[in-house]
Amino acid sequence: LCFPNNPTGVTLVRDELKAWVDWARENRSIILFDAAYEAYITEEGVPHSIFEVEGAREVAVEFRSFSKTAGFTGTRCAYTIVPKEAVVYDCRGEVHSLNSLWMRRQSTKFNGVSYPVQAGAAAVFSHEGQRQVKETIAYYMENARLIREGLQKCGYKVFGGVNAPYIWLKTPGDMGSWDFFDQLLRSAWVVGTPGAGFGAAGEGYLRLTAFGTRENTETAVERIRTRM
Repeated sequence: LCFPNNPTGVTLVRDELKAWVDWARENRSIILFDAAYEAYITEEGVPHSIFEVEGAREVAVEFRSFSKTAGFTGTRCAYTIVPKEAVVYDCRGEVHSLNSLWMRRQSTKFNGVSYPVQAGAAAVFSHEGQRQVKETIAYYMENARLIREGLQKCGYKVFGGVNAPYIWLKTPGDMGSWDFFDQLLRSAWVVGTPGAGFGAAGEGYLRLTAFGTRENTETAVERIRTRM
């Protein structure tokens, strides 16, 4: 599971996430939970971690990344939470500690990232680091709001941009994703990601990102408004 989801930006409320946890407990399964975009959650009632759900520590592993939260893209630094309560079963039905298996695997095959990178990652959790992270995310989410509301005023059907920095728009009429991409590029000089690139369900949609400067964001929205 990946929530807030990439590429769609969809999130789950607590009851929806609990349904997955309950299913995993009933079926002796493990949930791999990707929470890379957790810091972008803005709505109340949306869990920031699967471990907010009762029983999740028995059946879930959570992945966190510094790439989206702190702009650490390229340093290959992240962390994984494997609770000591989590267990797995072998083909004979015997139970094993997932935490112990994970620790054995990591200590055997992985030496970790370099110390300077770890020090930078640790700084993210300092008071100043958290302040900067919140400022940065607020900046990008304001970009998302400008894109979302600007496109809505232009008459586009728009999704996302609330709990993730991506905005999806429905292409006009029956226009294909790549056809709209070409039109947007040639007419407005704006580049997005054709939805078809994410699979068949993305056909007929285009995704825009809020990861940009305020000036470029406002310019792109204005060009779409006046040239499309």
